[in-house]
Amino acid sequence: MQSLALNAVEFRYNSKSANVISIPAMSMEAGEKVFMFGPSGSGKTTLLGLIGGLFLPNSGDVSVLGQVISKMGNGARDRFRAQEIGFIFQVFNLVSYLSVVDNVTLPCKFGRRISAGFQTADKEALFLLEQLGVRDTVGQNIADLSIGQQQRVAAARALIGSPGIIIADEPTSALDEDARTGFLNVLFAQAKREGSSILFVSHDRTIASQFDRSLALSSVNKAKAPVTGGQV
Repeated sequence: MQSLALNAVEFRYNSKSANVISIPAMSMEAGEKVFMFGPSGSGKTTLLGLIGGLFLPNSGDVSVLGQVISKMGNGARDRFRAQEIGFIFQVFNLVSYLSVVDNVTLPCKFGRRISAGFQTADKEALFLLEQLGVRDTVGQNIADLSIGQQQRVAAARALIGSPGIIIADEPTSALDEDARTGFLNVLFAQAKREGSSILFVSHDRTIASQFDRSLALSSVNKAKAPVTGGQV
């Protein structure tokens, strides 16, 4: 089964703007790890928003894990995203009034299963935090964590329950080399254990060789106009 398929997808932010995304076809196989790159303003973040159902295409279909997410209603799309898609955002979107563990387990409150071998979501959260090198943040306020620590807590939230597809938008930008290596090891191990696919967007092409293949956004996105304003 393909984990991702885009067919004749076009997207613009409003009726007066040119297409930001124009993708005749793009796909990923189940369990595949794909590294995507492109210059700033090329539409990478917009594309990830379409795949995650945060945006709807003006035309065409976006299928994720065999489900046409672009045809779902708002509620169904939100539930599907929470249960089946692990998102690591550039803006971490951690909830300031929740504890570190509660931030990590938040997808489980919306129906995401926990991974095999863990009795509770909290135990899996603590395992992931340990693997990512931020177990010592438990008990601290989110606002008191460094940017790098927040990024790894957000990564743990995306990885919990080993969702069918993990979408990562510059997830290592705030990490030093050792932390980046540790993060990638955890990401790949979790994905392999559950057969999850990974779409990893980054400017850091030094890590591209660790993925099954690299994909330049320009090779699939035929939109002529660069993104100006809004999300990119």
